Amino acid sequence: MAIGNSFSVDAVEQNLYELARAAGDSLVIGNAYIGGCSIDRHWNNAQTGKTEYSYRKIVGGIKTEKNNMNLTDIVEDDNWDIITVQQASPLSGKYNSYSNLANLLKFVRQHATNKHFKFAFHQTWAYAQNSTHPNFGNYNKNQSVMYDSIVSTVKRVVKQFKIKGLIPAGTTIQNMRTIIGDKLCRDGYHLSLSIGRYAAACTWCEYITHRSVVGNTYHPSSISSDEARIAQEMAHAATKRPYQISNR
Repeated sequence: MAIGNSFSVDAVEQNLYELARAAGDSLVIGNAYIGGCSIDRHWNNAQTGKTEYSYRKIVGGIKTEKNNMNLTDIVEDDNWDIITVQQASPLSGKYNSYSNLANLLKFVRQHATNKHFKFAFHQTWAYAQNSTHPNFGNYNKNQSVMYDSIVSTVKRVVKQFKIKGLIPAGTTIQNMRTIIGDKLCRDGYHLSLSIGRYAAACTWCEYITHRSVVGNTYHPSSISSDEARIAQEMAHAATKRPYQISNR
C-alpha cells in the first residue's frame, strides 16, 4: 500500500499487477492518493482524520476507487505486507522537508493491522530537462541536480529513519534516459503512460517479488518487446545500485 500522490499513481496503478502475475504472484495493491501530497500534509491528515484521499485498490487485476477517505481507514483496510512512503516531487530532494516523516511512520505502525509489515521508501524521479514545473527552480532547472539531490536526500532519510526497503524508481528512470533519451515523462514530470509507467512498475515488481524482472513476459501493447527489455534491465540495475546511474 502506497501513501502517495500522483507519482505513486504512475508507479503502481498500471502494469504492476500484471508484471507480478506474469512472475507467478497475485498482488493486492492500495494507493492512498492526493495529488501533489507531501509528507507534512499526510501527517496533518493523519492527525485530523481529514477525508481528502482517493483510495484506489487493485484486487485480482480489478481497480476500484473510493473517494473522501481518511488515512486511518485506508491503512486499516487490509493486512498490508508492505507500506510505502514518498515525498512530494518538488520536495523530494530537500532534506529539511522530511521532519514529520518520523511522526507519519509512527502513526502507520499504530494503525497497521499486520504488525509484521515492512516499510519501504519510494524514491521518485527527476523532472524532464525541459520541464516547466513551477518548482523545478528548486533544483536550478537542472535534471542532474534534481536527481543527485533526490539520491543524496533519500540515502540520508532511509538511514536516519531506519527504513530498510527502497524502491529506486527514480534511478530506473535516470538509467532509461541514458539509453532512450529524455522522453519518459508526458508533461515534464509525470511519467508517460507507456514506457515511463512500465519502467517504474518493473522496479516495484522486482522489489516486491524479490525476483529479477528481466525476462518477465508481460508488457503492454503500447511498447515493444525491445523497449520492455530495456526497462526491465534498467529496473534490475537500479535495484542492485539504487544510488548510481547505470547503462547497458
